[in-house]
Amino acid sequence: MKESGTSLENLLKREGKKNSTKRNLIINSFLLDDRHYSVEELHQRVKELNPKISLSTVYRTLKLLTAWGLAYERRFDEKNIRFEPAHQAEHHDHLVCLKCGEILEFKDPRIEKLQERVAKRYKFAVLRHKLELYGYCRRCQR
Repeated sequence: MKESGTSLENLLKREGKKNSTKRNLIINSFLLDDRHYSVEELHQRVKELNPKISLSTVYRTLKLLTAWGLAYERRFDEKNIRFEPAHQAEHHDHLVCLKCGEILEFKDPRIEKLQERVAKRYKFAVLRHKLELYGYCRRCQR
């Protein structure tokens, strides 16, 4: 789901939040970049554009986006929390590199069908699922 500027303005207004330049910069950077940001990484990105943006402003904005359903908070391991834009309409799974932290998205209909068959075999009603494979990316295997 892509949110236009007007929709975000309406959301902010409805929630009684200020439509500040800093918040807009954070939201636009996050939603337009199609990646999994940690709070610190997004802070570094937006600080290049506006050095006055604080880490806490980035954190609060990401929490707002998550509460509004525009972002997902992902815990790829105990110490690694990242935020992913919710505009990615199709389900996907993740490959997570344990060395460099790179996160790759993939889709494989065969895996989805296999999961459906397993659930059917155990008469289990799946509401949602996530598949995360941990290992080393091509670069870190060298």
